[in-house]
Amino acid sequence: MYKKTTLLGQTYQFHSLKEVMAKANEERSGDQLAGISAENMKERMAAKTVLADITLGEIRSYPLLPAEEDEVSRVIEESVNESVYSAVTNWTVADLREYILSDDQTGGDLLQLSSGLTSEMIAAAAKIMSNLDLIQAASKIEVITRCQTAIGQKGVLASRAQPNHPSDHLQGMRASLYEALSYGIGDAVIGINPVIDTTNNIYALLCETKEVIDQFAIPTQNCVLSHVTSQMRAIEKGAPADLIFQSLAGTQAGNESFGISVSLLEEATALINEKGTALGPNRWYFETGQGSELSSEAHFDIDQVTLEARCYGLARRYHPFMVNTVVGFIGPEYLYDSKQVIRAGLEDHFMGKMHGLPMGVDVCYTNHMNADQNDMDNLSMLLTAAGVNFVIGVPMADDCMLNYQSLSYHDIATLRDVLRVSPTPPFKSWLEKQGLMENGKLTKAAGDPTLFMGRA
Repeated sequence: MYKKTTLLGQTYQFHSLKEVMAKANEERSGDQLAGISAENMKERMAAKTVLADITLGEIRSYPLLPAEEDEVSRVIEESVNESVYSAVTNWTVADLREYILSDDQTGGDLLQLSSGLTSEMIAAAAKIMSNLDLIQAASKIEVITRCQTAIGQKGVLASRAQPNHPSDHLQGMRASLYEALSYGIGDAVIGINPVIDTTNNIYALLCETKEVIDQFAIPTQNCVLSHVTSQMRAIEKGAPADLIFQSLAGTQAGNESFGISVSLLEEATALINEKGTALGPNRWYFETGQGSELSSEAHFDIDQVTLEARCYGLARRYHPFMVNTVVGFIGPEYLYDSKQVIRAGLEDHFMGKMHGLPMGVDVCYTNHMNADQNDMDNLSMLLTAAGVNFVIGVPMADDCMLNYQSLSYHDIATLRDVLRVSPTPPFKSWLEKQGLMENGKLTKAAGDPTLFMGRA
């Protein structure tokens, strides 16, 4: 593929779709590190202009990573609804954007359309959309999934309680969890990032979280976010797991660096469906994040927005209960500052929703990034307006184990209050029974973890 355009009297030439896609990205430090970004704003606008006129058929005809070379590409290709695709093959990327943003198209229309799109097509649309476009488009799409309970309903902002502990001390984890519950956090999942990735430790954490859920009859689900093989061994041992977790990359080589493959994901799917403790049918929890492929030198000169979209193309094969991008976790090498983090969070949420995924975001940053908590407040407000399925809370917005900044438990409570959204319906009813919520608002008892300690 050879494309060129003239902009303000200067001609810009692009020799491949891969080059156009990379240079059409908004500024991204990861693309700069990889040596594939636009040299300046003019070249970026030229690439966007060229990309807007490329047809969806051309995108499919010129694969960035051929299916015969990469199993993620094969999964994406195999998922395409050919009858839907045949109706839009001659659309340009600009046509796709206009359709997505049209007032005439509902979220259901977009999900039907997405079944005929590849991940690269969805990424291309995101590249020529503004932040407000991404918010408007994503806000149309409702993706409801069910594990023990359901998330994704309009007007609901669910939350993951992340009561990590620097030594996986069970009582320390439980104390943090009580604080989360006291603020109304944890309706999406109680999810622990373990320090020690052993079968026995994963087993103990799953048992401890399930014991809390059962003791207080909490309408939620549990998960321990270790490597999938560690979880599988714990589940085989009898650990009570509602969900099984794994981080994903957008290339086969990237996934191999994580120690996973499609065949392993299939094996894990069969195991959680057979021996998991949830009603289902959705029992997977996936995490992604722009830049992981570059960090393992598995990006093949593909830009990080497109690679992120490919993660979602892989994820939708497994009909997960929840997916989230850990948007600012990797660091400034990939997303340099708050502007890039905010843009990436909105891109990822839109692209996930356009894949039909129950998309959440870990609104976060690392301490060596040019961002602060006010920036996370801004992004969390934008994502809530965009209809994000869930966000993640840690004590005081400071994860003492992973050493990064996220949202606090009370930040999420504030988002619900300001934007008039609620916990999931059964969790809201549970909070009311605990005396923590009344008429849709937290009571004066909220924030007091001793409410649960006295009954433990």
